[in-house]
Amino acid sequence: MPLQCDIVTQEKTVFSAEVDAVNLPGSEGRMGILPNHTALLTTLGYGEVIIRTGEQEEYFAIGGGFAEIQPDRVIILADSAEHAEEIDVERAERARETAEKFMAEGVPEDPERYAQIRASLARAQIRVDIGRRRRRRRAMPVGRTTIEEEDES
Repeated sequence: MPLQCDIVTQEKTVFSAEVDAVNLPGSEGRMGILPNHTALLTTLGYGEVIIRTGEQEEYFAIGGGFAEIQPDRVIILADSAEHAEEIDVERAERARETAEKFMAEGVPEDPERYAQIRASLARAQIRVDIGRRRRRRRAMPVGRTTIEEEDES
């Protein structure tokens, strides 16, 4: 019995399909979700969502949000979400460098601005990490650890 998994942001539906398992970054730690999971509503941290279908895995970078888990469905309402293959690592590195520069120059006294800078830094770092680690991999069989070469197309 598969799970329906949806990853949604304010702008778009990033992913929607039936899957076998979802692994996500809960704010209190990683969570593995299988069919017939107990109903749960949780906050999400910045991190990687791994979706398994059969022998394949897909990877997404998310920047916080919420997850509603039902026995037959997982809905991830993410503040930001991006498939690993869509991450522009160079752009993410520039965003990280900019946020690090702001932090090094001294954070403004405004707590809201400070929170925005920290969130930008965390989001950029997650995108860089996931993009570097997963960008050349296509949906990989479970348990594989080698990087496959990019398609020639």
